[in-house]
Amino acid sequence: MSAQPDATNLAIRARGLTKRFKDLIAVDHVDLSVPKANVYGFLGPNGSGKTTTIRMLCGLMTPTEGEIEVLGLTLPKQAEALRLRIGYMTQKFSLFEDLSVRENLEFLAAVQGLPRAKAKARIDELVQRYHFEDRQKQLAGTMSGGQKQRLALAGAVIHSPELLFLDEPTSAVDPESRRDFWEKLFELADGGTTILVSTHYMDEAERCHRLAILDRGVLVADGSPAELTGAIAGRTLAVHSNTPRRARRALMETPGVISAAQVGNTLRVLTSESGIADRLQQVLAQGGLHGEIAESEPNLEDVFVSATRGREAAKAQEAA
Repeated sequence: MSAQPDATNLAIRARGLTKRFKDLIAVDHVDLSVPKANVYGFLGPNGSGKTTTIRMLCGLMTPTEGEIEVLGLTLPKQAEALRLRIGYMTQKFSLFEDLSVRENLEFLAAVQGLPRAKAKARIDELVQRYHFEDRQKQLAGTMSGGQKQRLALAGAVIHSPELLFLDEPTSAVDPESRRDFWEKLFELADGGTTILVSTHYMDEAERCHRLAILDRGVLVADGSPAELTGAIAGRTLAVHSNTPRRARRALMETPGVISAAQVGNTLRVLTSESGIADRLQQVLAQGGLHGEIAESEPNLEDVFVSATRGREAAKAQEAA
């Protein structure tokens, strides 16, 4: 893991964050440091503890153990004061489908206690920024997934929060809408807003300034995308073979191979150590298989697989 950011520049600081539900440990002693005005990604499969962690960090859930400081406030003690300074957007569209675009924004402005004149100016600004000029009277329930997503984001930032929590916000929209959504996030970050976003899309994770990877409640990696991919340099190989399925079976039985994913006639092989290409070449030759092996640049999918399956392999070796 990389060096942690300067504590004076942190929007979120958590130490030993833990949540248990009877015998289930949903979040297991997680340490987090989220820099201000950054887009900080939470990467992990369903059930990895992302949503539970976010709910604790925004004061909606009390941790079983651990310390949390968000925007200088101690949680859960000062959770009520924090709610005025944060925004929260969930995976599921949570606005009123039988209200228009503008009516939804007016309602949310009233909930946040914005004075009428300030609310009108803010709504006008958001309508223009999120491209709703011609849709202000349209019912939210009749809009596309991408339009609903933009409206939900506009609603989450109606009160200009310092910190924005986004829980799987792009899971139900098309790639073009996702790309546009991320442009809006970087505009917010450029304006000083800190954003914590959970996702399971690797291309989205690559966009983040920093990333935390969770696996069954445990923080298994933390750093910038470049730091995380750099940490496994030399451990990713491309194997070109005319019989990729047979080659894959042979390689997966070889000690040191974590995964071998097929892409066309090429296998993308992740190893637990560098410098074993010659050994893998021998394995193929001994099986009567032809394969050309070359080093490949690691990506975040490799990082994720290394952090999760590599952890499983290490546990299996300890138990053996």
